[in-house]
Amino acid sequence: MPVSSPDTAEMVKLLENIFRSVNIALVNELAQLCDRIGLDVWEIVEAAATKPFGFMSFKPGPGLGGHCLPVDPFYLAWKAREYDFYTEFIELAGKVNENMPYFCFGKIVRALNANERPLRGSRVHVVGVAYKADAGDLRESPALKLIELLVNGGAAVSYTDSYAPELPQHGLASVALDGAVADADCVAVVTAHSGIDYPRLAERARLVVDFRNATGEARGNVWKL
Repeated sequence: MPVSSPDTAEMVKLLENIFRSVNIALVNELAQLCDRIGLDVWEIVEAAATKPFGFMSFKPGPGLGGHCLPVDPFYLAWKAREYDFYTEFIELAGKVNENMPYFCFGKIVRALNANERPLRGSRVHVVGVAYKADAGDLRESPALKLIELLVNGGAAVSYTDSYAPELPQHGLASVALDGAVADADCVAVVTAHSGIDYPRLAERARLVVDFRNATGEARGNVWKL
């Protein structure tokens, strides 16, 4: 698509990425409110998406990853200050998305507490650590921040991700899913790679915290974002 200048082309790319960042932040903030109220944000988004016009569906999640969406809002904010302009709306969206791993950490803690388990000493197994499904890209992955929070909180963390066989910064390596699910006090679905039978995972696990709505129908042992 030809445009008038390289600067215009760069702003086009920023707009496209920031559009997604802002809308993901909106639905992430709504997910936090629904958690407080006791509503199912996934049901709400799905129902809103049935409107044939005027609504574009975005899904909540544990945060943003990759080399574009987490960075571009703050890059544009930095550039805007050269012109004495403050992109407050865009920066706020970036902050909401940056906070999601902390919110997800808190939800795991609450889920364990509800099952009479403290975080310290609990075995937490993370399913999926890449920043998006069916890829091995770990750049800015929210799973890495979540693992850091869990380890610092005293949990014994393991993970499964065939696309990311090692996490040297955490001294971890991917393990087989079946045995890990059976042994874990809590299984956290962070990135929903295809090829995993998530309903079966939910049947076998003592407790699941599902941040991707991968497990399907509501179950007593499943907590959703």
